[in-house]
Amino acid sequence: MKRGKKYLESIKKINREKLYDLSEAVELVQKTATANFDETVEAHIRLGVDSRHADQQVRGAIVLPHGTGKKVKVLVFAKGDKIAEAQDAGADYVGGEEYIEKIQKENWFDFDVVVATPDMMGLVGRLGRILGPKGLMPNPKSGTVTFDVGKAIKDIKAGKVEYRLDKTNIIHVPIGKVSFGTQKLQENLSTLLEAIIKAKPSASKGQYLKSIVISSTMGPGIKINPAKLMITK
Repeated sequence: MKRGKKYLESIKKINREKLYDLSEAVELVQKTATANFDETVEAHIRLGVDSRHADQQVRGAIVLPHGTGKKVKVLVFAKGDKIAEAQDAGADYVGGEEYIEKIQKENWFDFDVVVATPDMMGLVGRLGRILGPKGLMPNPKSGTVTFDVGKAIKDIKAGKVEYRLDKTNIIHVPIGKVSFGTQKLQENLSTLLEAIIKAKPSASKGQYLKSIVISSTMGPGIKINPAKLMITK
């Protein structure tokens, strides 16, 4: 893959073989972000588990202390008094059958997160094949299947992110924008890592945090030394 001049200049600022301290890595990710827009910073965390086994799954959600810097659109499937609760909490779309049809017939995806009350999951289940591959299917483990829709929406709007393993045992999560500055990005990343460490499956053996890489949207990856993380386990 051919890289642009800015990327090649950025890569000179880092040692590709070095494992950096968390604070060093966060500073470098800002220095190597050279795009003319506010780049998103993402964390890519490889775990020493096998996602093919049910007892080694790692999945959950956490509210980042400083949010992600992204305005998140929330679609809520609810009925009765839960409709008003969702609207009052700031949901962008609230309804039922009409949104099922809109997604199925119009391929409509003008939303980032889907929340549903448990009594709506029979209806929402029809969208499993559509929402599932996109990672948008509501799930109790991520707090998106709940009767407490007000809290769920407020948490999402405040910067709640879901983390889950992909098929290669890596978790990919946005931790903010370059403009956040070192301290806020560091606090967001520490909060995420602490949650992932607490979610360690009992079936996991050996080294749990295999590798941690952070990068901005257009910047190079910067490796963090898992052994030097000052996070309580």
